[in-house]
Amino acid sequence: MNDYSPLTGDANMMKEVATSVSKQTASSPVRLLIVAPSLDILGGQAVQADRLLQRLRQEPQLEVDLLPVNPRLPGVLRKLQAVKYVRTIVTSIAYIASLFTKVRQYDVIHIFSASYFSFLLAPTPAILISKLYGKGILLNYHSGEADDHLRRWRRTAIPTLKLVDELIVPSAYLVEVFAEFGLPARAIYNLIETDRFRFRERSVLQPRFLSNRNFERHYGVDRVLRAFAVLQKRLPEAQLVVAGDGPERSSLEQLACDLKLQNTEFVGRVSHDQVIDLYDENDVFLNGSEIDNQPLSILEAFACGLPVVTTDAGGIPYMVDNGRTGLIVPRGDYEQLAASALRLFDEPGLAASLIQQGLEECSKYHWESVRDEWLKVYSELASSSSKDIESVKVRA
Repeated sequence: MNDYSPLTGDANMMKEVATSVSKQTASSPVRLLIVAPSLDILGGQAVQADRLLQRLRQEPQLEVDLLPVNPRLPGVLRKLQAVKYVRTIVTSIAYIASLFTKVRQYDVIHIFSASYFSFLLAPTPAILISKLYGKGILLNYHSGEADDHLRRWRRTAIPTLKLVDELIVPSAYLVEVFAEFGLPARAIYNLIETDRFRFRERSVLQPRFLSNRNFERHYGVDRVLRAFAVLQKRLPEAQLVVAGDGPERSSLEQLACDLKLQNTEFVGRVSHDQVIDLYDENDVFLNGSEIDNQPLSILEAFACGLPVVTTDAGGIPYMVDNGRTGLIVPRGDYEQLAASALRLFDEPGLAASLIQQGLEECSKYHWESVRDEWLKVYSELASSSSKDIESVKVRA
């Protein structure tokens, strides 16, 4: 008879982690290096890396540091980083040099990863240099473009990914994507610091809409603008705040003019404190992604009490339960995006139900829910790396 239950499994895992942590603390801490974008780069990876770094630095069994993939250069070299193309060259040279200097000092290297050229420029050198020094390598892949990336870059990306010791992704969606290419991955959810966001009761919903995504084509901010044009025909007093920046900014601003949108404000890139204010000031979160994984902005909307209306891109249906924690429409269908948003004003009680269930969904992404998983994988990698080094010494 099998005595396993989810609760028993969780308890057993916690015992394993506690035992491992106790042993590690009694000896020496695991030296952990996080390789990721700093907050100088706008995006979910930088935010997630910063949140994880702050939490991990509070763990006595770890010594944690950050190696930014976008190092700030000193003096006159800093000016070169403002020059297009030259910026990529000088930043890459400084980054790779810092990898050779710092990687050798750590036991485990936790590398954040996106896709395409970003994968080539940042994670790939970190993987190769970590492998050279015999370190435990954890690749934390975040991009919703994984499927297309692996198909297009099959001959380079897949062999590189096979060099890592652990492939960690933030969603079950990406676990399935990587499995299709014969790459086993483990899911550990993104971290959302709910205590840093303000939940506000919205007993009477106001037509104040928010979009908070980078201005990249695959994030579908243009679909949000087109949906808002439809919404304004029904709700002429409606307002839209568009937060973010990126290469599509000028075309999006032009589209807003072409659609003759009223009460629409592009606020650009915003700081963490400003983001909190924007969630607090608005009442409905709209997301028009074409390609996506597990957007932090949706989790932040949950935490702040905004009902979410979103497309079904990538991993979003794995984190948003249609009709329970949010409303989901097919990708590209801005008319359905608008129609679903209107339901929040036409159906009494719908918004309140979505808000409550969305807030409860956030519990999966608390530090208390993911802490033991991170500590366990770091401990395993440190132990494995140590055994490999000892094995090399014995053979020598």
